[in-house]
Amino acid sequence: MCFRGCTNMNEKMQVARLSILSNTSLVVFKLAAGLAIGSVSVISEAIHSGLDLVAAVIAYFSVRHSGKPPDETHRYGHGKIENISGTIEAMLITVAAIWIIVEAAHKLTAGSEVETVGPGVAVMGISALVNLFVSRKLMRVARATDSIALEADALHLTTDVFTSLGVFLGLIGIGLTGLHWLDPVVAIAVALFILKAAYDLTRQAVLPLIDSTLPPDEEEEIIGIIQQFANEYVEFHKLRTRKAGGERHIDLHLVVPKGRCLEEVHELCDHIERAIIERYPLAHTLIHIEPCPQGCELCPQNGGPFC
Repeated sequence: MCFRGCTNMNEKMQVARLSILSNTSLVVFKLAAGLAIGSVSVISEAIHSGLDLVAAVIAYFSVRHSGKPPDETHRYGHGKIENISGTIEAMLITVAAIWIIVEAAHKLTAGSEVETVGPGVAVMGISALVNLFVSRKLMRVARATDSIALEADALHLTTDVFTSLGVFLGLIGIGLTGLHWLDPVVAIAVALFILKAAYDLTRQAVLPLIDSTLPPDEEEEIIGIIQQFANEYVEFHKLRTRKAGGERHIDLHLVVPKGRCLEEVHELCDHIERAIIERYPLAHTLIHIEPCPQGCELCPQNGGPFC
């Protein structure tokens, strides 16, 4: 288990560093091209990548700290650092999108011309390809390690792929038609797309911070795992679930036949916990045992099979 955890952490750190490197390069190239040709859409993409860079740095440090084991002041671990990271990233994206809309609207009303589209087209095409590669790699590791911080970073870069393609096509349209108003219009479209991504990311990152339950399909799967041992207990209730980063916290009350041996009950709880961990490796399960208040054929004093 420790080896798997160490391997996962190393892989998460590697892709987080890759994201920082790729975003740094793209910010420089986009900004240089945007200033050279006077394109507000290319400059808006440079700003977008700049925020992606900030997000990548935040994701790097959140992944690094979320993997630390519980300590005296954080008894439940540090998993929610990743959720805080995702929330901050979403806020940054929202601010950037609003700024882009304001600048593009000013360009649209005041009028502006793109001097030449060649450098912008080249940079946007390269940007889309680079981000496509990095985002796919990030998403693969995010899903394998259940990392909200890396998933947020992957979603940023996926958004950047589409926005870069939008600017790419807008610049080609300007070159073919000479309609320079396409530049700020494309920038506004980019910003609206970014706002939608920010909303989705905010919802995904914030829900675990307020201890929302796990998704219905995950809860049903956990119930199914518990019910695999149904012939060894009377019933269970008060099931509660929540998530912190990649960790899942589960607690429940398990009713067992009155008078059943403590050793057997403890072993049953261990079996349930191990079965849940096999499905969700970072799960933490807490089981509260209750004796059945009513005697029945299952109870030892009535000749039942337990003890």
